[in-house]
Amino acid sequence: MRIAGIRNLNGPSVYHARPVLLMELHLEELDEKETREFPGFNEALLSVLPGLRQHHCGLGREGGFVERLFTGTFFGHVVEHVALEMAGLIGSPVTYGKTRAGEEPGMYRVIVRYASEHAMRRLLTGAVDLVEGLLRGEKVDVRVILAEAEAAARANDLGPSTSAIVGAAARRGVPWRRLNDANLVQLGHGHKRRLIQASITGATSHVAVEIASDKGLTKHLLREAGVKVPDGTVVDDLDGALKALLDMGGPVVVKPLDGNQGKGITLGVTQPVRLLGAYQLARRYSSQVIIERQLQGKDYRVLVVGGRAVSASERRPCEVVGDGASTVEQLIHIVNSDPKRGEGHERPLTRIAMDDELVERLGEVGMSLEYVPAPGQTVVLKRHANLSVGGTAVDVTDLVHPETRKACERAATLIGLDVCGVDLVTSDIAKPMDGGIVEVNAAPGLRMHVSPSEGQARAVGDAIVSHLFPQGEDGRIPICAVTGTNGKTTVTRLLGHVLGGAGEHVGMTTTDGVYSGGELVRRGDNTGPASARSVLSDPAVTAAVLETARGGILRRGLGYDWSDVGIVTNVTRDHVGQDGISDVEDLVWIKSLVAERVRDGGTLVLNADDPESAGMADLKRVDVSRLSLVFYSVSGASQRYRLHVATGGLGYTVRDGAIVREGDGRRQVVARLADVPLLANGPAFQVENALAAVAGAMALGYDAAVVARGLATFDNGKHNRGRANLYALGAGCVVLDYGHNPAAFRASAELGAGWGGPVIGVIGAPGDRRDDVILESASIAAAAFDRLLIREDVDRRGRAPGEVPALIRAEVARVAPGLRSEVVRDACAALRRMAPDVQAGAMLMFYYEDYEEAHATLLDMGARPISSLSAVRPVSDDAVQSVGRPAAGS
Repeated sequence: MRIAGIRNLNGPSVYHARPVLLMELHLEELDEKETREFPGFNEALLSVLPGLRQHHCGLGREGGFVERLFTGTFFGHVVEHVALEMAGLIGSPVTYGKTRAGEEPGMYRVIVRYASEHAMRRLLTGAVDLVEGLLRGEKVDVRVILAEAEAAARANDLGPSTSAIVGAAARRGVPWRRLNDANLVQLGHGHKRRLIQASITGATSHVAVEIASDKGLTKHLLREAGVKVPDGTVVDDLDGALKALLDMGGPVVVKPLDGNQGKGITLGVTQPVRLLGAYQLARRYSSQVIIERQLQGKDYRVLVVGGRAVSASERRPCEVVGDGASTVEQLIHIVNSDPKRGEGHERPLTRIAMDDELVERLGEVGMSLEYVPAPGQTVVLKRHANLSVGGTAVDVTDLVHPETRKACERAATLIGLDVCGVDLVTSDIAKPMDGGIVEVNAAPGLRMHVSPSEGQARAVGDAIVSHLFPQGEDGRIPICAVTGTNGKTTVTRLLGHVLGGAGEHVGMTTTDGVYSGGELVRRGDNTGPASARSVLSDPAVTAAVLETARGGILRRGLGYDWSDVGIVTNVTRDHVGQDGISDVEDLVWIKSLVAERVRDGGTLVLNADDPESAGMADLKRVDVSRLSLVFYSVSGASQRYRLHVATGGLGYTVRDGAIVREGDGRRQVVARLADVPLLANGPAFQVENALAAVAGAMALGYDAAVVARGLATFDNGKHNRGRANLYALGAGCVVLDYGHNPAAFRASAELGAGWGGPVIGVIGAPGDRRDDVILESASIAAAAFDRLLIREDVDRRGRAPGEVPALIRAEVARVAPGLRSEVVRDACAALRRMAPDVQAGAMLMFYYEDYEEAHATLLDMGARPISSLSAVRPVSDDAVQSVGRPAAGS
């Protein structure tokens, strides 16, 4: 088998609502082979992974997968189940998997959910290795694969503090997105977004972090404000440290001025000889060292969020308890085998390291790693209680004395930290503080609070999310997603213009780029999930309109989780033959994801005049019972539209020269067609686009007056570049458009039918379209135009030179033998060559590959942009024969 690639669909996709990995697997010599054909394979697989016996598979019952194994199943399916089973063995269980045949023989797509992306990537490759090894009769040690997957998870997954906050955000319905391979996470969208990195938030003051990092300055500020802190001093050299020890008389704590996680700290120093080692240890982490009086009592951490204490833990040093037979070293191994303990911060507790500090601590009490403690004898292994060195934590939140609580809250406020870990030493946290606050920490770890060794877990992640998003806020901005075959770019731009006119800072993704507040910020086709995420990450954006294309949906999923409004303009045969798409039903399956992911109470807008768009309301995966369903129709005559409105549904159509909103027996005029420049000539496809945009804007809550104002100020040439843009040239007109499929050419025929003179087409078709789609486009173009110039895209998309133009010309000759047609090498040169015909009164429809080049050529020819065909004078039919329209009956 060969793995062609593994990609992450990290938003809702056609496979699952949650992120999945998709592996393209070529079975090669195993293609068409089934498990029952390989004696001993099934038994070997089940001996290595006996848990597979519980897998239900498609049969819906335990043992279903085993039944499939022995009756015969393909090996892509086996790889899927092996990966899922191994995920459970490393404590990362998932149950969703699918295996689908690809468009190439022997290629399968193996799709699996994951809890840890990097671990699952290793498990997928490991599953292939394991299956192949067993087929060769080799002994496969699955433990190696599992260990490597666990290591990948440790190295790449979110840390426990970040995970606690992200989990709380997800429960609140706040969208989140990881921004790097570490712990930087975005919560919310647009202007409501908030950033976190572990427990540092975007609201955490950098100055406050700097103060908290300087332990000497922190103590000075707290002492000045009357908060109890231990006496101490900052020293620069060993002589200063010795003098401080003599002045205080011990015991003292020696620690780096700006250390963290207990690194470089030595407790209980009373003698100069011990001070030397403690000082040198502290200097490893800081150029300056604090010598402070050691307070007597227990070690506590109080977490303060937004000025309020939300959790408290008693921290205890790591220890072992003797059994009378095991050495200290053996007891440590037993403790470290606890599944709650891991390396670093990956799990609730950290494994105890047998380092120099531990050996030194044992030596102080006359022990060593080989010492055998008596039954029940407790051996304390480290001097301080930080979880990062193996300590444990006991929840004491409900015991904190009110005075102590206030002191901790005041300390956090004085330093200026919105999320703050206050360390204090006192005899009993349930009583007024008789010790003092020893440290104030920025970026405090949350492990001890969410997973205490003893006591109640505290929802500190929820507290931080509530601090960032007050009650009732979910961090979301209005999102409208637009999909379909034709018209989606115009609908997106028109809707974005309406919202911009209403005062929104609109983030918009389109086929020509990403826009922020009306400014183009990135050029190119930006209709995929990455572009959507970039808009939703823009802190200026207050509303998003996302053109959402088939390719991005299929290859990477959606770039958002839920929209407020979903619009489907139409679904036609364009793209059939690509990416495994065999027919229109496949396209409906892909594009209906936009309809499926409209939030509860949101609005789904469908085109009643297009059976595929309208039919999405009947799909099982699109639960319209939880949505507001809106149809639009140019004439309002379709049965689907009439029945919907008659039964109380909401619809948009054209009545008496106006766009109207109707339903519930009421009719509201939104805008007169004559007042909408886009509709000046009334072609149905532009009316459809306007109706979709109006429905979307009003679904978002904008009233008719705001929508009408937006429609009236939308200049198609300025605000809708490259989409049916009009240019006057002499007595004729040039239409610059991006059409390249049958539906686009059919719409052109409608526009050209109203012209009083000859209509010339400069057309092409993308090379990645199936032959029958290209031939259908050619046939429609032959009926729409009086003369055809056929160009070839610079990017032939896998076709041989001249192949696509030859297909088109042959089909044109077949269906319209008398129609004059030619293949042109340089489309813009042909445009210049046609200038005399246009100036004489012809309409030239130019379907470009490069908008900028075509637009510049027209301006250089002296063409001027216009907003309406009425700005030029069409000529009579007498000129038709000059451009090659066949005579009647030919």
